[in-house]
Amino acid sequence: MSGGLRFRFELRALGEVAPWGDERHPVLHWFALTAGCYWIEAGGQELLRYSEATLRRWREESGGEVHPYVDYFVVRIWEDVLEILADVLEPVPRDLVAFVSSDLSGHPIWDEDDIAPEAEAAADWHGRRSMYMGPLVNAPQPRWWRTVDEAGDRVTLTWTHEPGHRIGFAAPPAGRLVLPTDDFLAAVTELDGALLAAMEQRVATLEASGPPVGVDLDLEQLRREHLDRAGWLERARTRNRVTDWPAVRAGARVFLAAGPTLAPDEA
Repeated sequence: MSGGLRFRFELRALGEVAPWGDERHPVLHWFALTAGCYWIEAGGQELLRYSEATLRRWREESGGEVHPYVDYFVVRIWEDVLEILADVLEPVPRDLVAFVSSDLSGHPIWDEDDIAPEAEAAADWHGRRSMYMGPLVNAPQPRWWRTVDEAGDRVTLTWTHEPGHRIGFAAPPAGRLVLPTDDFLAAVTELDGALLAAMEQRVATLEASGPPVGVDLDLEQLRREHLDRAGWLERARTRNRVTDWPAVRAGARVFLAAGPTLAPDEA
């Protein structure tokens, strides 16, 4: 359905979701109720699946079985995908494809005391296509951009992560997937629909049973937030991007002039 890309997740059983706060005032809310695990299937690879060496060490340390995927709040990956969606869907002009597909992380321009405003504008434009992975340690860093040309309307995904870290991941340290834009949107829509459907069931269950004993949970607010989040995908898709193309192009030239040729993300 989604051309080699799927955003996958599993919610923790409702009775196993830990409240936030302390023993005196435990609370639950929509965000906390998305506790679970998630990963990305991309071209036959499972991004956010831990390496076998990491899992083996954790089994030895815990004395039990451990989950192979990132254990966090599933809403995090949903929000992070929607946050970059409008930028990813903005077609990259032909003359900026080499720049957007390049890695800026180790560029010598960052060692300069004063960075030209146009370089900052170009770096910001470039960075808005990187998916936030802040809560995770050494996780693969996905980057996405769209091109529309004679070859078709496509979204390119690349990822990189540091090999040899104490926390390792199963996917190769660098990879690339190119897929039709419609397939990218289908994968995003599938994630949105699956999470909202799972959370609808969870919200309805709590409305019928009431909050867990001793836990502060505002059921009316929970329902309001759920209804609001049902519109987030459409708002993300229709958010207008206003890009200063002359500034971005000027900044890209600054990066090229300030150091060696930028190395494209490795396939």
